[in-house]
Amino acid sequence: MTVSCSFFKTGQRFVRATGLVLVGLFLLAGPLPALAQEEAAQSLPVTELQVGKSTLHTQIAATPAQQERGLMFCTKMADNDGMIFLLSRTARATFWMKNTLIPLSVAFIDKNGVILEIHDMQPAPQGLPDSQIPITASVSDQVAYALEANIHWFALNGIKPGDKIVPAPSTLAKLAAP
Repeated sequence: MTVSCSFFKTGQRFVRATGLVLVGLFLLAGPLPALAQEEAAQSLPVTELQVGKSTLHTQIAATPAQQERGLMFCTKMADNDGMIFLLSRTARATFWMKNTLIPLSVAFIDKNGVILEIHDMQPAPQGLPDSQIPITASVSDQVAYALEANIHWFALNGIKPGDKIVPAPSTLAKLAAP
């Protein structure tokens, strides 16, 4: 079973690309244990963010459940796709890679949309107890948003701390509302 975490544009609207399910395998093998986990690809609102001179097609994770799920179980993500987390309060941020199958970079962002820090994160080995999964923590206690992209996306696009996200992440909550 393949889980896609990519997005594509149709007209002026973004649509989430869904994972491919090999029905034949499912019928032959019966319910797969990973199937429940690999309902993976969340159906979240998608927006375009300008980060420096680059555009990132970004899912918006606004609720605690969406944020907890994040990019878990995604087997691949298109080059210019990502996920922005609208954190509930400004504070230090901590992220881990539980059940995350692809390496990512995370930018910690302040309330004004300015990138404070960028960190690279590697998937945790499968079966590692939660207490042993490495945590990526911000140095700053002014983190209001976090933006995940494929590993090194920020470096490959010349993006660094001090760069600003457009539109301001504070405007994204209305896109995430039901």
